Amino acid sequence: MRKKIIAGNWKMNMLPNEAISFINEFTPLVNNTQNEVVLCVPYTDLFYTLLNVQGTNIKVGAQNMHWESTGAYTGEISGEMLKCINVDYVIIGHSERRQYFAETDETVNKKLKKALSVGLKPIVCVGETLQEKEDGKAIDIITAQIKKALDGLNEEEVKNTIIAYEPIWAIGTGKTATAEDANESIITIRKEIEKNYGKNVAECVIILYGGSVKSTNAKELFTTSDIDGGLVGGASLKPEEFAKIVNFDKE
Repeated sequence: MRKKIIAGNWKMNMLPNEAISFINEFTPLVNNTQNEVVLCVPYTDLFYTLLNVQGTNIKVGAQNMHWESTGAYTGEISGEMLKCINVDYVIIGHSERRQYFAETDETVNKKLKKALSVGLKPIVCVGETLQEKEDGKAIDIITAQIKKALDGLNEEEVKNTIIAYEPIWAIGTGKTATAEDANESIITIRKEIEKNYGKNVAECVIILYGGSVKSTNAKELFTTSDIDGGLVGGASLKPEEFAKIVNFDKE
C-alpha cells in the first residue's frame, strides 16, 4: 500500500525565526501521525529547520535545485549541496518555476535525473492552466509533461519519483478541483506511467494533489482511490491548519 505524504511548500515565506516558531508549535500536533510529513522551505530556512526537526517525524525538502553538480551558475544550488546537509526531498518543476523562471520539461527532466542520482526524493509537479482546461487539452498537457519528465529513467527510478498534480488554475486561487475530478486526473497520470513502465511500477508511484488544499477538503481528497496525499501551499504556513491536513485520517 502506498504511503501518504503531506508536504508543505512554504514558497518565498518565513524568516528563520518564523520557521523555528512554526516548528515548535507544529511538531507536537503531528507527532502521532503515520503519514509522511515534509516541510519544503526556502534555502535560508534549511539549516534552522533541519536543526529544529531533529528527533521528530518531520522531513525537510528544498523548493528547487540545479541539474549540475558544480559550475558557474550564480545563485543556484546543487543536489549535492542539499544532500550534504541532510535534506530529504526537493520540489522540481513547480508551475511558478515554469511561469516565472523559464523552467521547461527538459530542465525538469535534467533536475529529476540529478536528484535521483544523489539520493534526494524528487516531487515533480505537473498540471494544466485554466485555458488548457477550458480548451479540453488538460489530459494531453499532463501526459506530455509526465512523459518528458520521466524520459530516460529506468523502472526503479520511476518508482522513486513522486508526482504532484497541481492544476495551475487552482493554485492560490481558492478554487479546488472536486475530489472526483482530481482523482480522475491522477488516474490518468498513473495510466500514462503504466503505459510506459508497466502496472507494477505505476501502482508504486506516489502521486500527490496540490491546488488550494485545506483542512476542510483534505479528507475528501486524500481518501480517493489514487490520491496519495498533497503538496500544500498557503495552508502549510499555519501550524494548526497544516496539522489538521496532516491528521486528516484522525477525524
